[in-house]
Amino acid sequence: MTNKAITVLEDRPVNDELVEFYHSDAVKLGEYDSIGYLIKIAAANILRNMDNELQPYGLTAPQWAPLLVLSKRKADTVAGCARAIDVDTGAMTRMLDRLEAKGLVSRNRSHKDRRIVHVELTKAGSEIVKLIPPSICRVLNQHLAGFSKAEFEVFKDLLRRFVVNGHQKVDAL
Repeated sequence: MTNKAITVLEDRPVNDELVEFYHSDAVKLGEYDSIGYLIKIAAANILRNMDNELQPYGLTAPQWAPLLVLSKRKADTVAGCARAIDVDTGAMTRMLDRLEAKGLVSRNRSHKDRRIVHVELTKAGSEIVKLIPPSICRVLNQHLAGFSKAEFEVFKDLLRRFVVNGHQKVDAL
């Protein structure tokens, strides 16, 4: 969770009354009335469009995530990459297998602890990381078409709050 997300939660007016938007009859909702469904469809659309944009690079949207994590130095091990993008280590290992076969990452076992596998971008990986952001921007801007600057800021703030709320235990609410 980022500091910005926490700040958004802390800066919002405190409402002592918890409003429940969904009740036991939520299954009767139309699909475009369900936040869960809308988020699922939005995420799927973004991933599909990112896959299309990344196709010329021979990458998929999920493969972009560890490249970004490595380029930002948010992780340098298989386990760290898995934690950073919230996938299990087995899935991360398979993804890194594909990226290594493409010559974009290299892996080396730690000399101090053979259980730890270090990962780093290759020169080709570093170069491709520099080329991809405009593609990602095109996809996100496509999804944000028609939003005003103010709506964009409100949308980000609401999503941050939604994410922070999701990190809290249901019992705590």
